[in-house]
Amino acid sequence: MTADLASWRRAPFAGAGLTYDCFEKGEGPGVVLIPEIPGLTPEVAAFGEHLVREGFTVVIPSPFGTPGRAETPGYTLGVIARLCVSKEFRCFAANAERPITQYLRAVATDLAARTPGRGVGVVGMCFSGGFALATAVEDVVTAPVLSQPSTPFSVTPKLRRDPGLSPQELDKIKERTRADGLCVLGLRFSRDRMSPPERFVTLRAQLGDAFEVIELDSASGNPDGYGRPAHSVLTRELREDPPNSAYHARTRTVDFLRRQLTATA
Repeated sequence: MTADLASWRRAPFAGAGLTYDCFEKGEGPGVVLIPEIPGLTPEVAAFGEHLVREGFTVVIPSPFGTPGRAETPGYTLGVIARLCVSKEFRCFAANAERPITQYLRAVATDLAARTPGRGVGVVGMCFSGGFALATAVEDVVTAPVLSQPSTPFSVTPKLRRDPGLSPQELDKIKERTRADGLCVLGLRFSRDRMSPPERFVTLRAQLGDAFEVIELDSASGNPDGYGRPAHSVLTRELREDPPNSAYHARTRTVDFLRRQLTATA
């Protein structure tokens, strides 16, 4: 599925010393949707449109890539090269806070102030997957979703185990799971090397039952026919007709957002 951005409201948003364009559409409880590499592609826009149809106000920040541009190998490699040297993202830093997450918290706080519901959801995917969890140090974030979190890049065993945020941020989120009932949803493919299983093992050990994991079978001979490189649960790998396991994972994601954002405090 793909979609364009012509019907979305586009405006710059400044926060934490950073300014990026944000795209907004819909009515209802707020969801911040953070693009995956290489950026706000037509597939990411299509997922945003789906959330709008499900009754959410969706804001998509565009901190990297060209909004609306389709993914190609050359385009993707160029974006990755720029991200690898960007101080905002700290792609190879272990146990680190990332400046981009401070910006995303500002986006979430702004959205929460002008939408109904109990806080806002934040969905991160691929490169941005772990950013969604880091935003949950803010009390307004009540539904963080980590889809195939891939930062820091898993080039060493230590980085594969890394939760993608600083110890201080993780401690705050652990406290929120105990005090506020914060729940976290994580999604990945079983054979995805870019989003290593060790990362979810770490998060499950830290967050316990507050961390719900959906792991889709991508082993050889899997019933949905996913290839070995299967990675993007909510976009590229999703098929609606006939529905595959990624389709059902998207349904669960929407249910999670709706439950967390509309439940009585």
